[in-house]
Amino acid sequence: MSEKKVSAHVIISGKVQGVWFRAETQKAAQQLGGVSGWVRNKSDKTVEAVFEGKENRVVSMLEWCKKGSPLSKVEKTDVTWQEYSGTFGDFQIRY
Repeated sequence: MSEKKVSAHVIISGKVQGVWFRAETQKAAQQLGGVSGWVRNKSDKTVEAVFEGKENRVVSMLEWCKKGSPLSKVEKTDVTWQEYSGTFGDFQIRY
């Protein structure tokens, strides 16, 4: 029996730009495996990401976002659950 696939959209606030947050997010997703989607900086100094995959792996990435990269200081994560689309082949940094 396969685990349910899910999609989560998250906005991460705090000191999350200029601290390798996007690159470390991509690295974490690739190391975890089975997580697709994207991450990008927003003009309001937050970071936005979409994670898709098996529920336990997406939840692991959301937990990772609460801590972030070694130089970041995450203050808040706002998660919105969405319908799984399956449209992402891998995990990318968007610019």
